[in-house]
Amino acid sequence: MSKTLYLVRHCQSSGQAPDAPLTIEGERQSLALAHWLGSAGIERLVSSTYTRAYQSFKPLADRLGLTINRDERLVEQTLSSLSLDDWRDRLAESFVDLDLCLEGGESSRTATNRAIAAIDDALKYDVEITAIATHGKLLTLILKHFDDRFGYTEWENLTNPDVFQLEIGEQKQVIKRLGSQQKVTTH
Repeated sequence: MSKTLYLVRHCQSSGQAPDAPLTIEGERQSLALAHWLGSAGIERLVSSTYTRAYQSFKPLADRLGLTINRDERLVEQTLSSLSLDDWRDRLAESFVDLDLCLEGGESSRTATNRAIAAIDDALKYDVEITAIATHGKLLTLILKHFDDRFGYTEWENLTNPDVFQLEIGEQKQVIKRLGSQQKVTTH
């Protein structure tokens, strides 16, 4: 039996801290996201524990009458605990060298492993369609796990929010970028 995952990068947020809420624009985006995905047949919602990811799914959860299951394994990868002037260069390097681990950070391999464990657990539920809210770097690492062509450039081209559909069958996985729902207007 195939399963569908909607992998969602959170809506626009007010910052990078775990408790940073959505901006007013991000709140508008979350309403549009609920309108857009509300008819996709989603049966289960899973979110990073970060406020911005949870809030991105709140209107969708309300619309569908679902609980948002929070999963710590879906939080964003920490590149380093230090402020890096060359952080973009180091970030790009972390997509090539998956074992690169900067001071106070987490390697891409470690982040991928925890994210895929969360994905594997989500797939065990007796539902066909699950939506998962996470963060840009971790989302790109999840996609890279299924298709090695994903990397820094794809991360750089993500929007807030952004949506990918992942069809997982017995023999293959198909990734389709649905993009941003920003063209969708709410009434």
